[in-house]
Amino acid sequence: RAWSFLYCSSLCTKERAWSFLYCLHSRPRFHSTMRAWVFFLLCLAGKSLAAPQQDALPEEAEVVEDAEEVLGVNPVQVEVGEFDEAIEDEEEEVVAPENPCLNHHCKHGKVCEVDESNNPMCVCQDPTSCPASVSEFERVCSNDNKTYESTCQFFATKCALEGTKKGHKLHLDYIGPCKYIAPCLDLELTEFPLRMRDWLKNVLVTLYER
Repeated sequence: RAWSFLYCSSLCTKERAWSFLYCLHSRPRFHSTMRAWVFFLLCLAGKSLAAPQQDALPEEAEVVEDAEEVLGVNPVQVEVGEFDEAIEDEEEEVVAPENPCLNHHCKHGKVCEVDESNNPMCVCQDPTSCPASVSEFERVCSNDNKTYESTCQFFATKCALEGTKKGHKLHLDYIGPCKYIAPCLDLELTEFPLRMRDWLKNVLVTLYER
């Protein structure tokens, strides 16, 4: 009978189920245990009748918030966080001030340096800072018959002597090491005026004949 009641409760309305339950209670031969089972099955029947009403409720549509897209950015970079790191790197990057000596030119023998006010100025170069000569043709000879390792060393030395009589007379003579000039003998020094006289006489005669 319990199974018959369950079948009836699933097919009929609530009023017929209660009528059937009343018939069961009206018979005194049922044991109290059967009453407990009927009460349990009644609970299940009520739950089964209430279930369709809950299922009939409209489901609330899930609201999906689309992530705000960044224009002009690769979506892969946005997901892995590369875009944020690139922005941080750009913010942390500090532009170094331009060196004033880049557009300031100095003459030979001088280099550009910045003073306390960040203004460029030309100072004499240290001769020892010049690179050593690699070949023999990089050496130069001055008019005082002195060989310098390079033109850099020569002009740096001339700059250091600037304002002096020696520095004013010092000039570049020719490229290459200075040639050896043997000292003059006493006889050559005595004959030098006569030889100069003869040389000048020959020059004047040649010009006159032309």
